[in-house]
Amino acid sequence: MGGGPALLGWLKVQSEGETMVLQTAGAPRTEFRTALIVDDHPLFCDALAMTLQAVAGIEAIDSADRLEAALERLAEAQAPRPDVIVLDLNLPDVNGLDGLMRLRQAAPEVPVVVVSSIDEPRVIRAAIQAGAAGFVPKHSRRELFRAAFAAIARGEIFVPESTGEALATGDGMSAQDEAIRRLSQLTRQQANILEQICAGKMNKQIAYDLSIAETTVKAHVTAIMRKLGVYSRTQAVLLAREAQATQPLPESWRAR
Repeated sequence: MGGGPALLGWLKVQSEGETMVLQTAGAPRTEFRTALIVDDHPLFCDALAMTLQAVAGIEAIDSADRLEAALERLAEAQAPRPDVIVLDLNLPDVNGLDGLMRLRQAAPEVPVVVVSSIDEPRVIRAAIQAGAAGFVPKHSRRELFRAAFAAIARGEIFVPESTGEALATGDGMSAQDEAIRRLSQLTRQQANILEQICAGKMNKQIAYDLSIAETTVKAHVTAIMRKLGVYSRTQAVLLAREAQATQPLPESWRAR
């Protein structure tokens, strides 16, 4: 699975008023007809659904008030995947960017648009690093949602203008940003195994817990270390902790 965007030599910056579009070369165009909104505020979900129908032409919209509910919806074999996922980072059952990364691992082909009331540049940068297709402040005007979904449908990454230049140049990129970028490259199974490694489990125990062969675990561990750019399990654990060590979010993140 691909991770967040590379910051150098990959993005072309276009300023559009209050927004910044980070454009990939030769990106395919996609039409959004279905969406999954992951947010625990019913009134906002209803308002956002009406907005998406009006400005983005989305016809069928489902919602989930918990991350686990969204993951269960994506895991349903008979249910078609949504064309786009709209995610609020502040959910009752998830911390920080973990929900975004787990959705990306569960449905790597589906773009995830973060719509959040926390719009500080460091939060936006971290979300893009974790694989978000775009970031829209929660109480934006309809015109901004229209521009955002049009850009994302063209394969572009949409962020507020205040963050665009820093994303394109890598300015202000912290150790935590880099750790998040590397972790976002892991597949869902690799992320599960890394979580087990962080819990201090050895390959044999991980294989037993996940009902897979120990040789498969070893192969995954090798792939994990290659993607993370580390040479030992200890370094992999330290990198995972770096991504969570200092919240890229303000203290009011959990305020309801």
